Amino acid sequence: MTSNNSISRPAGLVRRHRIVVVVLGMSLVAFADHSRAQLPGQPQPATPLELTAGVRRSLAEQVDVPPQIDGEVLGDPAWADIAPATGFVQTAPDEGQPASERTEVRVVFTDDTIYFGIVCYDREPGSIIVTDSRRDSSLSTSDSFQLILDTFLDQQNGFVFGTSPSGQEYDGQLINEGAGGSGMGRGGTSRGAGGGFNLNWDGAWQVRTTVTDIGWSAEFAIPFRTIRFPTGRTQTWGVNFQRNIRRRNELAYWAPLPRQFDLFRVSMAGQLTGIQAPEGLWRTLQVTPYVVGEAMQRTEAIDNTVKGLGDIGGDLKYGVTSGLTVDLTYNTDFAQVEVDQQQINLDRFNLFFPEKRPFFLENAGAFTVSNSAGAVFNDPGQTELFFSRQIGVSDSGQAVPILGGARLSGKVSDTVTVGLLNMQTDDVGSSTPGNNFSVARLRKDLPSRSSVGALFVNRQATGDLAVDNDINRTYAVDGRWGFGQNGTVSGFAAQTETPGLAGEDYAWDAAVDYNAQAWRVRAGYMEMGDNFNPEVGFVRRRGFRKVDGGIFYTWRPNEFLNIQELQPHVTFNRFWNYDDGFIESSLLHMDNAWEFNDSSRLITMWNVRKEGVVRPFTVSGVPVLPGSYGWNEVSLNYNTDSSAPVTAGFRVQSSGFFGGELLTYGPSVGFRRGETLNVALSWSRNNIDLPAGQVITNLVSTQIAYNFSPRVFAQSLLQYNDSADLWSVNFRFGWLQDANTGLFLVYNETDGLGDIPHTSAGRSFILKYSYLFDVLH
Repeated sequence: MTSNNSISRPAGLVRRHRIVVVVLGMSLVAFADHSRAQLPGQPQPATPLELTAGVRRSLAEQVDVPPQIDGEVLGDPAWADIAPATGFVQTAPDEGQPASERTEVRVVFTDDTIYFGIVCYDREPGSIIVTDSRRDSSLSTSDSFQLILDTFLDQQNGFVFGTSPSGQEYDGQLINEGAGGSGMGRGGTSRGAGGGFNLNWDGAWQVRTTVTDIGWSAEFAIPFRTIRFPTGRTQTWGVNFQRNIRRRNELAYWAPLPRQFDLFRVSMAGQLTGIQAPEGLWRTLQVTPYVVGEAMQRTEAIDNTVKGLGDIGGDLKYGVTSGLTVDLTYNTDFAQVEVDQQQINLDRFNLFFPEKRPFFLENAGAFTVSNSAGAVFNDPGQTELFFSRQIGVSDSGQAVPILGGARLSGKVSDTVTVGLLNMQTDDVGSSTPGNNFSVARLRKDLPSRSSVGALFVNRQATGDLAVDNDINRTYAVDGRWGFGQNGTVSGFAAQTETPGLAGEDYAWDAAVDYNAQAWRVRAGYMEMGDNFNPEVGFVRRRGFRKVDGGIFYTWRPNEFLNIQELQPHVTFNRFWNYDDGFIESSLLHMDNAWEFNDSSRLITMWNVRKEGVVRPFTVSGVPVLPGSYGWNEVSLNYNTDSSAPVTAGFRVQSSGFFGGELLTYGPSVGFRRGETLNVALSWSRNNIDLPAGQVITNLVSTQIAYNFSPRVFAQSLLQYNDSADLWSVNFRFGWLQDANTGLFLVYNETDGLGDIPHTSAGRSFILKYSYLFDVLH
């Protein structure tokens, strides 16, 4: 197809070419000074410790009297005779060098709990940085300590626990060493069901900390029944410890890691020996009932009086074996869940909103089959074959009542993971039937970071409103093969079954990734038919063939322009129409990330983009006609040190845009007072000039959080979106108890910006209380 739009060279293009020259010049600095940069094939520089030599081991010792959990490690006789694990090694900023401060880790256990005593020595305790204390908030901008337990010693999965000097509780589940997470670049965390690290898993455990003139210390108490482990009395677990010294940008590990990996690399972890697991303690029975009351008013309704609502429900958890758990839920409620962040869609493809509901997030990784994220900027994963947000949430984002459900998940052996889920939703009004959702997932872990698996998903309408043959099914197999210490090949093949859609109902994906210390190379291919329709999944687009690839280089110069690290990279992707080979999207991306010694960060970018529009669509109400469009994009993004009391950032992008022009810019500012008060304000403005018209959009977000303690918080989110013609406010107060239960107070209000009420306008006040009863213990 050829464009019926004449794309001329606007005057602004000359200015953009000048910017391109500047951006390229800045990016080329990364490749200068080749005498100091490491090239492929050259030997690594000598380091004091060989990263691949042997496996570190630490001994856990049984005690009759447990430690007193108050953060005072050195003064507690329970720790007095325990030999510490020490000898941490840096990955940043000085890879392979001993950590600048001593860290000691002691491990003991009783009949029902395993304890970790950590002493983080610091010669400047007054310089310790803590930016937040709310449960599961990021630890990367604070002094912090994390540990990972690979309880099945499968070198792929584990439980993560962490804290900061404020006593923050941080925990999560790791699947496949974090595969399926953030794609290229440094390791990170991924919220929701789609990533390999589930930060929303909340276990029942305790941590206490204290800061003294020698540094800070922490004591963890993790009940055996909180985690899953193999059968048998004597156990050896995989383990690693991570310490972050924020003011030095220092990251150090007990089991040394090369710089391209992080704590998730459990295949390179050490071992924790001497554990005597309690027999039968895994047979847990936990009941979590809730009661909720709500006062609600819908502004756009004919009867807009305030209505009072109330409900009860709850969850039940039962340990079938030491590795397998059954979860039951009745009248499932998610009133305490954070609201979605507003987004403005500048393209013709579906937006992705993450899952945030606790019941679906626990053990979510056991059900995950998704294509690996593309190698290029702005190319997120295209597919989630099972996406739990499709259960109990309508297309418009409104809640659909969930009557109840059941889940069986976990390990049936050291290498086999299963996940079985069944949920039932209720009818909505007089036209939308209830639905039954069933999911079955099986995965077998293999040596060398490898695995194979299969997935089945079924949706079927139920009740009097259901019509015949209203079903949808997805069938899939997937696999992952690790070669060497740095290489991975992954992929899946899937088919859907939808009445009325026959043929071209399949999708498959394959990718190879090689991640060395300085270089990372990746290539992938994906294909999806026009009729591929996973209704209980997520797809950004259908009917395409796609290739992607990228090469990344990481350089840590020695005293050069105050730069700590440079990450130049070049990536490419292209989408062809499945039927006729028409190019629908193409992106050549050239980028460089500059990280400075003061923790500020600069990103310079140049994109060469092509878009082929088959069907007309609108951008904020302005139509875009079918045709082929090509343009350049240049962007500059700068952020100051995110751990400082006052932070600031700015982003500007100038580009062509579907035959016209797009200028995007906006600042962000932040303020914090210790770990108690955090304020963040961001504004994004789009000046869109298209052949069919012009429009300006603004998206403003203000977040305020106050932490009275690590378990008591108040936070608010105010959003203004003139593209969607609405503003909204969400206020939450939480008084947490074990496993993220407790008292929640929530206020929500949404309204339109004009005189005509918005379709979702209204307000609600919710009070919810839940409590965890550990019946057998």
